[in-house]
Amino acid sequence: MPKANNAVAAKARRKRVLKKAKGYWGSRGNVLTVVKHAVDKAEQYAYRDRRAKKRTFRALWIMRINAAARLNGTTYSRLVDAMNKKSVEIDRKAMAEIAVKDPEAFSQLVKAIID
Repeated sequence: MPKANNAVAAKARRKRVLKKAKGYWGSRGNVLTVVKHAVDKAEQYAYRDRRAKKRTFRALWIMRINAAARLNGTTYSRLVDAMNKKSVEIDRKAMAEIAVKDPEAFSQLVKAIID
């Protein structure tokens, strides 16, 4: 009985991995065993960095809010504490956007929260 290879599926699998490695330098883009390792590592980095990006952006928003708050005579921690006490629920992303795009509105917001 002849050996069945299932060549169609095998070729599709190789093509799928090689397509993910498009643009990789040297053998990382065209030698299947090297490509597998390179693609696996790239996917690990992508997974990790999707989470790291969230942390990075949160830190950026906090820096922007803190800088704008200091221009208005307070600090980030005092501002957030006052917001919690007054039950003001504005997320950091929105506050940072207001601080950057409309400093006058941010000043009014700070006065409303702190007073």
